[in-house]
Amino acid sequence: MSTTKSPRSSRHGLASSERRDPIGYAVAALGAVARSDLIDRLGLRKQTEQAVFTLTRGGFTTVGAAGRTFQRAGKRGSAGARVPAASRPGVFDLTPTEDEQMLVDVVTELATDVVRPAAHDADEACEAPAEVLAAGHELGLPTLGVPEALGGISEERSAMAGTLVAEALAKGDLGLAVASLAPGAVATTISLWGTDAQQQTYLPAFTGNDVPAAALALTEPTVLFDVLSPATTARAEGAEYVLDGTKALVPLASTAELFVVGADLDGSPALFLVESGTDGVGIEADPGMGVRAAGLGRLHLDGVRIPAENLLGAADGSTYTECVRLSRLAWCALSLGVGQAVLDYVTPYVKERKAFGEPVAHRQSVAFMVATIATELQAMRLLTYKAASRAAQGRDFSREVALARRACAEHGMRIGLDGVQLLGGHGFVKEHPVERWYRDLRAIGVMEGAVLV
Repeated sequence: MSTTKSPRSSRHGLASSERRDPIGYAVAALGAVARSDLIDRLGLRKQTEQAVFTLTRGGFTTVGAAGRTFQRAGKRGSAGARVPAASRPGVFDLTPTEDEQMLVDVVTELATDVVRPAAHDADEACEAPAEVLAAGHELGLPTLGVPEALGGISEERSAMAGTLVAEALAKGDLGLAVASLAPGAVATTISLWGTDAQQQTYLPAFTGNDVPAAALALTEPTVLFDVLSPATTARAEGAEYVLDGTKALVPLASTAELFVVGADLDGSPALFLVESGTDGVGIEADPGMGVRAAGLGRLHLDGVRIPAENLLGAADGSTYTECVRLSRLAWCALSLGVGQAVLDYVTPYVKERKAFGEPVAHRQSVAFMVATIATELQAMRLLTYKAASRAAQGRDFSREVALARRACAEHGMRIGLDGVQLLGGHGFVKEHPVERWYRDLRAIGVMEGAVLV
């Protein structure tokens, strides 16, 4: 007997439907065997993986996300645990604390040794390798914004630490950074605004050993999209909300088990927790120009019914607006990492590349271009850090994040363009990563949601 579930997606934009029949269960079993160390000891790795590929191809297009069931827990209607705002001296000082610097050093090592080597293939496949995601989980990235009382590592608001981590991780690759940070964005959102019941129901999964794929879903496929006026709607029907609409550029879409969805509720934007196994949820692959390694997809909501208790935070738009601002701050931080990667790559290149018998760096136009990248990058960093510092202190940071986003969107694209220009013909080919960084930096001004600090 077959049961038809919500449409899911395969790789490279091929939409499909998921079916679990005898073939589906056989593939699931073979998949479990393929993940076992036993086949390596027996020398059967290649044969097993070929069997999984062949059977999957012949039986159905994709299995889709795992059907995890989140067990309801906690007290309904009770406020959840909250971390206090960070305390900072009155002196203007953006120097990371000792703990923050230690965290940045560890994440930088991850970006250098694990993320950067996997970036090219992940970009081609439009998918983040499982080992890269697992490495981020082992470092505790999903629990960065979760209070200690709930099993996380946060002793105070984590906006500053999250900004530093996003920047360090993006130096390896923006797409893989987004994929690695997406589950933590959902965990942080629940920590910031969730009720006791929501926190007790969902956060244990993020603080355990089997972290679920999850993502924010705020962006929509609309021309001149205004994130503060979503077209996706939510209407109350009894003890439920019914959601309709489409979300775009959602990371980890095909494997995500939980989404935080933005929708219009009686004229005000609000956030809702939606499990991927809910009837009416469909996924379609949506690869873009950049950020391809994040596994972007579209989330279709067709009469999706969720309990009224899945409303996350306030319904008056205040929670939603702060979520958008924190997400924009995260994108600014990501742009810093990619921009720094460009600067670190082109500086030695122009010093070593020779034309007319001397390094091209001796040309004034080239030297000025590199200096401009460094200057703009530092301005972007100062604006972003100031916004993050105010957010961590629980102060209004709307003006600061608006300035940071404008600078990072505009100068970030210029840094990517100049990086390609400085490499000449080499900047146009995939042998060098600068062309990928240019494509990724184009996303800073258009992406909403997906990550949050």
